[in-house]
Amino acid sequence: MKIGLALEELHRSEAELARELLKVSERHKVDHEIYHLGLDLARWSQQHVRDIAEIAKDYGHDRLDPEAGTKHGPVDAVREKGSELIGRMGSPALLLLRDLREVYIKAAGVSVDWELLAQAAQGIKHRDLLGLAERCHPETLRQMRWANGKLKESATQILVT
Repeated sequence: MKIGLALEELHRSEAELARELLKVSERHKVDHEIYHLGLDLARWSQQHVRDIAEIAKDYGHDRLDPEAGTKHGPVDAVREKGSELIGRMGSPALLLLRDLREVYIKAAGVSVDWELLAQAAQGIKHRDLLGLAERCHPETLRQMRWANGKLKESATQILVT
């Protein structure tokens, strides 16, 4: 079975989404809604990462880091520094749109991963795996809707002024 590989990809993409949400919330601290809700949404992905790491053991993948969504590695530091420099050169409002777009795209990818995993779990009748997907996927959809809503709310004002 290739479910272990699907869990690895989901683990990676959830950790990436968690880091992106943390980065966005830190970058836009002055916007209290972005900051606080971004942190809350990141915690969801961090919990998903822990849950995926735990269930992956049942599929022979015991090396997934349960804290992957909380750490910043050297590549993240370089990427963050580059983003800061870009942000200083451009408008912070445009940077917000770019950041929300990135969150939306990452959350959409995670959503697809959850769908794939749920379909496989249904196919092989693994209740624990299906239960995990049914519990986590709605939160991912909520993350995606939040980013999309903030984009819709902000786009007109930012792009026409």
